[in-house]
Amino acid sequence: MIVRKMEEKDIEDVSATCMASFFRSVADTLSEEGISTFSKIAASSAFLDRMKGDNLMLVYENNEKIDGVIELKEGRHVAMLFISPEHQKKGIGRKLLSSALKHAKVEIVTVSASLSSVSAYEKYGFECKGEAGESAGLAYQPMEIKLNNEHIRMFLPMKTVE
Repeated sequence: MIVRKMEEKDIEDVSATCMASFFRSVADTLSEEGISTFSKIAASSAFLDRMKGDNLMLVYENNEKIDGVIELKEGRHVAMLFISPEHQKKGIGRKLLSSALKHAKVEIVTVSASLSSVSAYEKYGFECKGEAGESAGLAYQPMEIKLNNEHIRMFLPMKTVE
């Protein structure tokens, strides 16, 4: 079990992991527009395009299978955090977040959390900031975490293989 940087060979598995998790936990709370928007964002081609930018993408790999992914945009915003439905609530999200936050370029990292994931982000130490919103059919709650916060220290000791 390792956390490592995503490679091009992982893109199909990463896309499938995101879609499986999305349809299990989020899709039924959104309109068709939201589902369509997310499907475009999680498409293999979209991941490939974002890999060329200033986005850190990490995967959690277990027995050569991708069980989770996180995307940290420009070192300041968690753009994606998805765990395979069958592996949720086993600490994978925490390990991915821990690894990604070590690469943060700012003191406050943000996320536009799907409404169904707010409680999970709160457990990671994020706090709601502002009102929930909607963009292209995707409902979200703005949240942030202060990396100098005492709560974040529980993330730092974990080792990342890159």
